[in-house]
Amino acid sequence: MAFKLTGEDACKKPLPTPIPNPYWVAFSAASARLIDLSLGRDNLPSDPTWLEVLAGNNPINHSEIFPNPISTAYSGHQFGVWAGQLGDGRAILLGEMAGQELQLKGAGKTRFSRMGDGRAVLRSSIREFLCSEAMYALGIPTTRALSIVGSDLPVRRESVETAAVCARLAPSFIRIGHFEHFASLQNTPRLKELADLLINEHYPECKQSQNNYLDLFTRICERNATLAAQWQSVGFCHGVLNSDNISVLGLTMDYGPFGFMDQFQIDHICNHSDQGGRYAYHRQPQVMHWNMACLASAMMPLIELTADVDEAEKLLRSALEQFPLIYAKTWQSLFRKKLGLASSLDRDMDLIERLLQAMHESRIDFTNFFRKLSDVKAGATVDQIPLRDNFINRPAIDQWFSDYLIRLNEESSDDLHRKQRMDEVNPKYILRNHLAQVAIDKAKEKDFSEVATLLRVLEKPFEEQPQYESYSYPPPADLSRIEVSCSS
Repeated sequence: MAFKLTGEDACKKPLPTPIPNPYWVAFSAASARLIDLSLGRDNLPSDPTWLEVLAGNNPINHSEIFPNPISTAYSGHQFGVWAGQLGDGRAILLGEMAGQELQLKGAGKTRFSRMGDGRAVLRSSIREFLCSEAMYALGIPTTRALSIVGSDLPVRRESVETAAVCARLAPSFIRIGHFEHFASLQNTPRLKELADLLINEHYPECKQSQNNYLDLFTRICERNATLAAQWQSVGFCHGVLNSDNISVLGLTMDYGPFGFMDQFQIDHICNHSDQGGRYAYHRQPQVMHWNMACLASAMMPLIELTADVDEAEKLLRSALEQFPLIYAKTWQSLFRKKLGLASSLDRDMDLIERLLQAMHESRIDFTNFFRKLSDVKAGATVDQIPLRDNFINRPAIDQWFSDYLIRLNEESSDDLHRKQRMDEVNPKYILRNHLAQVAIDKAKEKDFSEVATLLRVLEKPFEEQPQYESYSYPPPADLSRIEVSCSS
């Protein structure tokens, strides 16, 4: 198991709390292949006891498969404020299979639940399950979702809902908060043990570095800078980018009040609990950078093992300054690809920024615009482009399309090859909130067919799938303002 730290300051050994009469809500065959889990014809585990295991109902602490389930302690900053010790309040790590950690979310109280009940609800479990697999299909690093097991057990949130347990997979669930935890306790031996574990199992290239802990920090920054750029490129908002929700492997994790934008809004807030807009779309890169600064502070004692305080600060500051450079380079590359530009010119940034500003002002559907942009022919005239009709400021967008056509004609590839390239990076299908809500509403009536259908669609986001064309449509007016919160 990747998280091998032991002791009172590292982890506790909880026993999952059984749920009555569990039943399958959803299952990902693709994720099951990651752990070599044998499936039957119905794409469910061929061994029926897995329903009980993934519900948290087996006496797992006596199981030969998962003898030592744990929940881990971590600390962190929440909405920019130090929150002290947190920990896996509703997550129980069962163990490792085929290099993947298997974790149950919602399987009952742990030592770190504080005032919580340790449960997850059907609504939030469906959203996390679908988005985890959707993000993977989009090519964005993420934890994976294996299953949802439901129960009629009542759970109180903003209203009374029913319980569900979501099984998650990742090479490791270690987060920035784990480093912050040991740093806050001034427990440098444990901090070093954690960093060494991470290097040995996930960053072996750091072993060859002259300063392996600084190199580890640098590589974590690189991964998360790239991740933030990838989120921006598909219009994804995480919702709660607290430092304890940030993976040190650069994975999207802890899906709560997330959302893919429908109408593009630069300052879009997907979490109605975020009244100050700290985690709005346009602030995600800045906040991720801030979280890397939290990690730098936590790793400071490790850098001081081979350098004095001033030198350690200088080294970490220099490494941290690379974050915005890596982010900007990745972001520019991704948006050039979205526009179908194979070459790179300095004026491309002006073209991209003007387009996003125009989309913001006219609230253009982010996903559909870029998908349909591949239909524009380099030899077209501006008045032959239907997309312009959706913009309020016609003179401005006409000028933009005029400049875009000039830019396309500077490229060497033909329209067909450019369209193929664009359709490989501009998805047709994303997990829109209204689609998730339809699936949730049906699931509440014990109809899980829409969850399965959405999974099939989202597993192939770049394909046309004509039978599911309606799943690419923007939300109807009555479903365009679905709100999610930290309980989602």
